[in-house]
Amino acid sequence: MAAQEYFLRAKRVLRRLEQFPESGRYLPEFPDLPHREIIVRPYRFVYRVMGTTVWVVTVWHGARQPIRPAS
Repeated sequence: MAAQEYFLRAKRVLRRLEQFPESGRYLPEFPDLPHREIIVRPYRFVYRVMGTTVWVVTVWHGARQPIRPAS
């Protein structure tokens, strides 16, 4: 049940990117990259906007040290 609730919450938050693709913040660890993130605790969804497409490139657990995404 908890997994399903998390899935629905994450889906609702990520669907906002359809209308507001630049609403996430830039990655504080890598400010020179074009990637942004949306946090749905305890996970960080890292994405990149390319044209009219939003690509989720990785998902990090908030307790883990992130690695630099490929440009």
